[in-house]
Amino acid sequence: MSESSPLAVDMRGITKQFPGVLANNHVDFSVRHGEIHALVGENGAGKSTLMNILYGLIHPDSGEIVIDGKTVHITGPRDAIGLGIGMVHQHFMLIPVFSVGENIMLGREPVTGPDFYDHSHARAAIADLTKSYGLALDPDARMGDLPVGLQQRAEIVKVLYRGANILILDEPTGVLTPQETKELFVVLRDLVKSGKTIIFISHKLKEVLEISDRITVMRRGKVVGHLTTRETNEEEIATLMVGREVLLRVDKKPAQPGAVAMKVEDLTASSDRSVPALKGVSFDLRYGEILGIAGVEGNGQSELMEVLAGTRRATGGRVVLADRDITTMDANTERDAGVAFIPEDRRGTGLVLGFSIAENSILGRERTATFSWHEFVLRLVAIRNWAMRLVKDYDIRTPSIDVAARNLSGGNQQKVIVAREMGSNPKVLLAAQPTRGVDIGAIEFIHRQIVKERDAGAAVLLVSAELDEVRSLSDRIAVMYEGKIVSIEPPDTPEERLGLLMTGGGARAGAA
Repeated sequence: MSESSPLAVDMRGITKQFPGVLANNHVDFSVRHGEIHALVGENGAGKSTLMNILYGLIHPDSGEIVIDGKTVHITGPRDAIGLGIGMVHQHFMLIPVFSVGENIMLGREPVTGPDFYDHSHARAAIADLTKSYGLALDPDARMGDLPVGLQQRAEIVKVLYRGANILILDEPTGVLTPQETKELFVVLRDLVKSGKTIIFISHKLKEVLEISDRITVMRRGKVVGHLTTRETNEEEIATLMVGREVLLRVDKKPAQPGAVAMKVEDLTASSDRSVPALKGVSFDLRYGEILGIAGVEGNGQSELMEVLAGTRRATGGRVVLADRDITTMDANTERDAGVAFIPEDRRGTGLVLGFSIAENSILGRERTATFSWHEFVLRLVAIRNWAMRLVKDYDIRTPSIDVAARNLSGGNQQKVIVAREMGSNPKVLLAAQPTRGVDIGAIEFIHRQIVKERDAGAAVLLVSAELDEVRSLSDRIAVMYEGKIVSIEPPDTPEERLGLLMTGGGARAGAA
């Protein structure tokens, strides 16, 4: 594609104001045909707003959109789809009980006769698409039974079925394992070779540098940089995103571990499908240390954290907090005993989306003497003061503590949970995916807070799908595979060895 050819996308002077927030401030954004163009910025920088405008979900207050050299007016997603624009959202728009084929065809079902769904036509259309783009999928599989990577693949096929030539991917690797991310990147490169154009929104700078051709950086509603990927690096991008130099490594002193805070002995538990998920897990967690758990998602990490937090029943073994058996305690009792829990699913279990920031900031503690009289009458002034302090201390981007959690960006939702749990000065902090979907400035901040908790004497158990995060934060690393701790390693263990252990290879060491 020559430089003189029309741009695939040219957004000029886009402005969008929400109450109290100037989300897009005269933004210029252009994408060439046949490129992967990364759009990066902190949470609240305006990236998703800009892409929602391009897809017709939001209408700009002013500005112009030009597609393939022609000025267009996009009044809704139907217009965008008609222009060949498709969007794969951060939170998938899929119906779990429907089949893959039914999800892909939804709204554009092939029919025969008087509106009968044509299964064979649908299956053939999906087979053609998946074969053309190397996106293997079983059209008859139930969507809810598929791993996240295949669900995302179905989302991509869905937008291709609707004729998309320009694909917007919003945080596409946020819930993928490293292996699924590699598979996705192969798919994206094949899509570009076939003539598609991709806009890639991400917080993960290593991935941006690996997959993109050019990068646009946004900060506080404005574009602050246009970069050519091969001519830049993580440090330059991070500085543009945050407006200052960002420490891309975790700066911490050696741990000073103390007594055992939590002892886990031969713990067993089942998954939601009543299949054994934990198969005799044993380890000690000490005050003043961060024990990281590495493993490909789906190997029992989620169930382990839920059992330890009191939100899932153990089927065997025991958990001892200091000298107190807490195996059968519920979440409220554990919270009172000093256990804080950052759950991995912020929308499902971490927040009540319809509640305000202030209300979410006291979840689980609303009956304590700090926030209520006699467990029934809320201390509203105390709650507001607490929420305002958390918003300030944790840099939660919001015009007000009365804003509903659902109206915050994903990263700011995560900050509300982190602030609530760390703000309680826990003895034991269970942190499951604490920085998932969070921008680089906030990641740096959350990492500092986790280390600060450790240095103040708390025991921290960390689960993360990001191996770099586990390696840089942890004082010891426990590797989980198929519901068991297969090894406990020092923090400087090479990534290759950890990767081997995570996939069932390597020598087994004792889970001490």
